[in-house]
Amino acid sequence: MKINLNCPNSIHLEVMTQPWEYGLDGSQVAEALRLADDLGFYKVMLGEHFVVPRAHVPLSGDHYFHATVALAFAAGQTRRLKLASAVSILPLQNPIVQAKAWATLDWLSGGRACAVFGVGWIREEYEMLGVPFAERGRLCDEYVAAMIELWTSEAPRFAGRYLSFADVGFSPRPVQQPLPIWFGGDAEAVLRRVGRFGHGWSPFQTAPEKFAECLELIRDQPEYDGRAIEMFYALEMLNIGSAHQRRADDPRGRSGWDAGLIIEQCQWLAELGVTETILPLPPLTDFEAYLDRLRWIGEEVIPAVG
Repeated sequence: MKINLNCPNSIHLEVMTQPWEYGLDGSQVAEALRLADDLGFYKVMLGEHFVVPRAHVPLSGDHYFHATVALAFAAGQTRRLKLASAVSILPLQNPIVQAKAWATLDWLSGGRACAVFGVGWIREEYEMLGVPFAERGRLCDEYVAAMIELWTSEAPRFAGRYLSFADVGFSPRPVQQPLPIWFGGDAEAVLRRVGRFGHGWSPFQTAPEKFAECLELIRDQPEYDGRAIEMFYALEMLNIGSAHQRRADDPRGRSGWDAGLIIEQCQWLAELGVTETILPLPPLTDFEAYLDRLRWIGEEVIPAVG
């Protein structure tokens, strides 16, 4: 089981963000990234929204980084840490520009980028950016296909409903061939997309008891070619509802300082097909306590589950 980093002050949600995080600046985020890199954390994951309607702020928050920009910052602070979005809302961005951003990140970081794409759910965000909300699934599928063509072909050519290109140069291409593409979400359309294009799946509200069934659906897709399918699931999601509200505690998602319990939780997830997780944070008093938590995970948990 690979342990990913819960990057502080990267999202503002009452149910997930602790009070001490709000005062952190970029230098402290950089310090956390460097420490996690040294301790053997596997990947940093950063969410993304561009603009959040005021009515949705209590539900979704309004503090998000631009994922690829923030991951480039993280790349400059680290040597080994993988760099993943969680998730990039792909239909809201020009796919050629996004392909260039991810190729640049992967090339400059020495092959550490992992694109995690989703379609989002806030209709008003689509409307403000001039993108048809009802077509987001079709947009995502076409954009991914076009980006793969740009990343892998020496003479990229693509003809689709939403974009076309030919007789173009595109360089540098990603160091990783293929650059890992994951998809986040719980709908059947997401699972079909993973089967067609993906190297990983990141569910949010799917019950763990359904993971095997979902992985079977992914592998049943006609485009699935036998590639390994990785899977990320954050333990804290066991106790967070779809409206980002705290729900009845599931003991399998408890935080704390019991290494044995956490190791058992990781082993349980691994049996379900999960390959990566983020460990829930217990209540902490300040940034120094957070750094101590990272050190504890690096010393007590990562060697036992990695």
